[in-house]
Amino acid sequence: MTHTEITDRIKQLKKEKNAVILAHYYTRPEVQDIADYLGDSLGLSQEAGKTKADIIVFCGVHFMAETASIISPDKKVLIPAQHAGCSLAESLTGYELREWKKANPEGIVVSYVNTTAEVKAWTDICCTSANALKVVESLPEDRKILFVPDKNLGAWIQKKTGRALELWQGDCCVHERITSEMILQKSQEYPEADILIHPESHCSHDDAILNLPQAYMYSTAGMIKHAFHSSKKQFIIATEIETIYKLKKDNTTKEFIPIHPQTICGQMKKVTLENVWEALEKEQYEVKVPEAIREKAKLPIERMLKIN
Repeated sequence: MTHTEITDRIKQLKKEKNAVILAHYYTRPEVQDIADYLGDSLGLSQEAGKTKADIIVFCGVHFMAETASIISPDKKVLIPAQHAGCSLAESLTGYELREWKKANPEGIVVSYVNTTAEVKAWTDICCTSANALKVVESLPEDRKILFVPDKNLGAWIQKKTGRALELWQGDCCVHERITSEMILQKSQEYPEADILIHPESHCSHDDAILNLPQAYMYSTAGMIKHAFHSSKKQFIIATEIETIYKLKKDNTTKEFIPIHPQTICGQMKKVTLENVWEALEKEQYEVKVPEAIREKAKLPIERMLKIN
């Protein structure tokens, strides 16, 4: 079948089954095009909580589908690519977090939303890259804070807020590749361009980068808003390369330069148009968080959404 035929079949199945398709900005262009809602971690979390659909087809990696299941337990959450994982989410277990809490009973655990349901169950409050500063600034200053699992995002938050954080040493295998040298080189090649950098990047807490007047730290959604509202015509994009597809669609007269051609999340690319169709047609690969974990894991998510 052609992509057009598969797309038509997906649209028909969505109507028949009262389904909604949520997709992350890092998925393939043809998957983005069939999404009812395209977003980053925060936007997708919010949409999962608002939808009236009976079925959520989550085009992303496993922890994202888990988050949707936590927020919307009455929905059937399907993941098209059953084994799509995340290096960041897999860098920490619930057991390790539980042991930290035993040793630090007064401590506060802030978990980036890029974590498993089990980790969220031992978390006090979640955050995303879009609201991480607000979340940390809302916490008591006299309490020890463990930030998990992204060391780069955590170091950037420390730098911006002045708060002392204990950082878990996890990282995103895509953003960890984005170095200060890459940013400085591109800034010389394109001196008129704004540089939009994801705070998960290896360079996010480097003063040499933070002091560049044309450099901005943003969540993926923040990058998209900045480019849309800016009068600039050139932008260097330091995040997963598929974000540029959305940026170009929204800004046809502007130029978007990837920081490096290999900033690719292979796990997100496991989601194809074909397996979205199969997931919806067969209602396969359901992600269901056990109720005992879900009850505990939803509290830190709700606290995050309330602050946002």
